[in-house]
Amino acid sequence: MDRTTPVAHNEEIELYIRTYYSLLRSSGPVRVRSLEETHMAMKSNLHYRAGKPDLDISALVYAALRLPECIPHTSLMIMGQMEDVFRRMGYGDVENWQPVKARARRRKFYFEPKKGLLAAFIASVSDIDDLIPCLTAYQIEWNKIYQRLNNGDLSRRLQYFDVNAEYEPSHELMEDVRAALGLSADDFAKLNQIWPREALLKNLRLAATKRLDIHIMVLGSGLSDYRRSVQQWWHRIEDVTGTKDLHFADQPVYFVSSNTHSMVNMISGAAWELKDELIDFVLRENPEGMRQEYERLPTDDVGPLANFLYYVLRYYASHHSSNAKIVERILYRERKAGVTRISEPHCLDVEAQVIEVNALRAKRIDPRLAHLSDEEWSLLRKSDALIVNIDYPLGMAAYHIFSQLSTAVGDFLGVYVLGKAASLNGRVGDVMIPNVIYDEHSRNSYLFRNCFAAQDIAPHLKHGTVFDNQKAVTVRGTMLQNRDFMHVFYEEGYTDIEMEAGPYLSAIYEDIYPRRYPVNEIVNLFINAPYDIGLIHYASDTPISKRQSLLSKSLSYFGVDATYATSIAVLDRILKQEAARQRRLKSERVNRLERVVE
Repeated sequence: MDRTTPVAHNEEIELYIRTYYSLLRSSGPVRVRSLEETHMAMKSNLHYRAGKPDLDISALVYAALRLPECIPHTSLMIMGQMEDVFRRMGYGDVENWQPVKARARRRKFYFEPKKGLLAAFIASVSDIDDLIPCLTAYQIEWNKIYQRLNNGDLSRRLQYFDVNAEYEPSHELMEDVRAALGLSADDFAKLNQIWPREALLKNLRLAATKRLDIHIMVLGSGLSDYRRSVQQWWHRIEDVTGTKDLHFADQPVYFVSSNTHSMVNMISGAAWELKDELIDFVLRENPEGMRQEYERLPTDDVGPLANFLYYVLRYYASHHSSNAKIVERILYRERKAGVTRISEPHCLDVEAQVIEVNALRAKRIDPRLAHLSDEEWSLLRKSDALIVNIDYPLGMAAYHIFSQLSTAVGDFLGVYVLGKAASLNGRVGDVMIPNVIYDEHSRNSYLFRNCFAAQDIAPHLKHGTVFDNQKAVTVRGTMLQNRDFMHVFYEEGYTDIEMEAGPYLSAIYEDIYPRRYPVNEIVNLFINAPYDIGLIHYASDTPISKRQSLLSKSLSYFGVDATYATSIAVLDRILKQEAARQRRLKSERVNRLERVVE
């Protein structure tokens, strides 16, 4: 018999987690340096060479993309859930500090450069499990650079060069730096991912003279503070939608956790209206080398063209952000499609979109959904249902968010979760559909009926493969894994590693049953689930096979195929389910009327 619950407690990883949580209980700042030894001993799959003197450039790039660029100038990083927490602990209105961003993480950061203070807003313990390993990895690798560049001659030459000069540093100087760091030309070029142009030389100069010794501190780490931050986020959504006479307690909801672009692009029709302008823009400006992609598009399949136009629309809108007419055309199409955006939510950097199903129209919908009948579109116009789409949160924030929604929404009709994952047996761009989730947070194994199957996605996926009936594991953090950990799961038949499915299922459990989710149990959600549950993951990394890894950069255009293939399946499911619901309601009304007449 297949064992459902694996035993994968890795002592080194557990020790590392216990160490930083015990230290963070301190009332004062803690040095990141005190975590370096247990971080190295963990032998993280993403920072395997942490304890070696050689620079681990991939780990540095990965960590740097998830932290703001001010990290080399930071002396203390303070983590808190909302402004009130920072204020009552004596840090004032941190939102008046300089706002800074991480390129590969949606998280609110504010920097006070005079004191070197960095305020990081956290939505759950997953933010701590993400920030601490990334910050530790960054400091370890930065100090390796310091060790290698801190010699008299090379350090002097770096300091002598004027970073504000119009001329570039000499090839000889940069080659000497590369040799001192022990990097190949390709690895040295990767530094431009995190420090482009003049920032590269500025940080090399700084690293040659300064060791990092960052301190960290967590404020208000109680569960109630996380809940309050989510409540404030939800109140902001209710305030905006309330002005449009939308009421979550009275209107049924299809909940989607995905991204902020695919659903809107497929229903607004903006990309198709601007088709000629978008193609002309690509041919003229060639963003990201997209001209070659356009020339390779097949002429007998509308799907790849749709994906192409959706992807280019983002660049086009950004390029013309100062052109009010173009921006308004795009926003007007969204409003006509019944889309309400909440782009600046409070506390949590999680954008939300509320879509009125009765505003959707066949003439604007993605052509891959054109198979819906006239009768179905007529039925959808009578719908009172809403689609609530949120930008997928990180880890346990998913639990807090869905728990909040379940208290405010009167009737869920479906819960659909799309997100990236690491695949242990597939390739980048493949799609995995699980029906078993092992959750590291609760130690539960969740068994559920996934409403999606391979045939729902395969017709729209041109470059990857769809695997259904898979087993996934929800981990606490991307760096909190090592090869021993992953091999245990792989031997148990788990092929999919991600961060949100377990927390979502824990919250769904509490929405279905009158008690808190259990711990360390096999939880069967087949029986009592009153609505659709659909989880789909697309592979962004293959950590065991060491084939192409995209963890250090965005999936970019390469990920469009899987993103829209899965999004089409979700939207198709919602529209068909809602049309069928309206047909049943119509039939019930007719039957009631006939009984009254009799």
